[in-house]
Amino acid sequence: MNIRPFSSLALLLCSAILVPIQCLAQSNSTTKDISHLVSKEQFISYKDVGEFIDASPKVTIMVESSASDVEKYGEGVVKSLTGSDCDRDGKMDDNATCNAVYLKLWIKYQR
Repeated sequence: MNIRPFSSLALLLCSAILVPIQCLAQSNSTTKDISHLVSKEQFISYKDVGEFIDASPKVTIMVESSASDVEKYGEGVVKSLTGSDCDRDGKMDDNATCNAVYLKLWIKYQR
């Protein structure tokens, strides 16, 4: 029997697939359970993670104005960002957190 080691391309492909799954699994363990806030019926109505994120509550935060904003609009300019609160903790979530919350619900509801 002739056993050949993985080619570098095969190793790269495996890494590209397994690393995001591992990151989601690690992030998933620190994500709180929000199934009491999102019912199974509501969750399965979402076509994909994008719809889940769009349907999540929105949070607006104030951010520091850039020098070009002050130059263009004056000293009193206020800048804000609005994003999704996928884990319903009152803070804006990044994409990885939203994906982890979706995955946790997906596993819980055996979708």
